[in-house]
Amino acid sequence: MQSQLQPKSKPPVTVAITGASGVQYGIRLIECLFAAEVPVFLMVSKAAQMVITTETDEKWPANPEALKQHLVEKYKIDGALLEVFGREDWLSPVASGSSGPGQMVICPCSTGTLSAVACGASNNLIERAADVVLKERKKLIMLVREMPLSDIHLENMLKLSRMGAVIMPAAPGFYHQPNSIQDMVDFVVARILDQLAIDQLMVPKWGYVTAHKD
Repeated sequence: MQSQLQPKSKPPVTVAITGASGVQYGIRLIECLFAAEVPVFLMVSKAAQMVITTETDEKWPANPEALKQHLVEKYKIDGALLEVFGREDWLSPVASGSSGPGQMVICPCSTGTLSAVACGASNNLIERAADVVLKERKKLIMLVREMPLSDIHLENMLKLSRMGAVIMPAAPGFYHQPNSIQDMVDFVVARILDQLAIDQLMVPKWGYVTAHKD
């Protein structure tokens, strides 16, 4: 009798980049996932497209197919490592609990997206994908980027944390003595990779930094 089980491979990670400041975190995250040969299901909001243009020298096409081709060429990766989905691509794997990945990172996460996910709005694919991860009791990581935080923001974060989401404010540490903005970006991305159980050497874990100092 032929086996109905699929062969094991690295599970994909869904990455959503929304319109908060700090798109560098999301860009660096997918770069690290590609380097680790982890498949990525990518979604980029319309607001994030504007922020990418504003905060970086990157120019990402709005069309999902064109964006996939751009990133495949930029990072010189196998096209099988990346799928890019549009705002209303309801037939994509991330839209259903029967096929959605077990891990999703919203990086950065705008407070608008935070609010929509907290109330289950599902008005676009990013919101629906997050809703799927929550209902299936999988891992949802939300890199919230806002300052200061209102009661609404804090209440939404508490609500989602109680549902099992991991709330990670974009708050780089300084005990590794960063020398550049890239070092601070890497600190945050390294913590995300730790949450995803993906080995990283960008930032030593605490104890390994100071253990051998006089």
